[in-house]
Amino acid sequence: MMRGGHVDICVLGAFQVSVRGDLANWHTGEADAIPAVGGAMDLASGARRTYVMIELLTKSGQSKIAERCTYALTGAECVSRVYTDLAVIEVTPQGLVVLDRVEGLTLAELSALAGVPLREPSSNVGTR
Repeated sequence: MMRGGHVDICVLGAFQVSVRGDLANWHTGEADAIPAVGGAMDLASGARRTYVMIELLTKSGQSKIAERCTYALTGAECVSRVYTDLAVIEVTPQGLVVLDRVEGLTLAELSALAGVPLREPSSNVGTR
């Protein structure tokens, strides 16, 4: 199913997502972590669109969205959209576009939390 391109949408968790849509969702280097990709690599590369669901910040307060992933990649430029506890963010060739966010949170506040530039949608923004 996956390798044949028969799946339209795949939803995965992640340790990190880059502004280019790179996905890191396996082995963190911690001693008790399982050091294997499993089927996530096939899912990320085989689906037409890959969505990621994460909490925006780690337990230590670091953003899981980064300029570039520091963990080993599961897939390069494969993430189309990121659903977090604070916002829905589309990955586009022009950068990260906030489609929706929790009430009361400004774009500037969200961008500061994420640690990466975020933009509002415009009519000429293309999506993956």
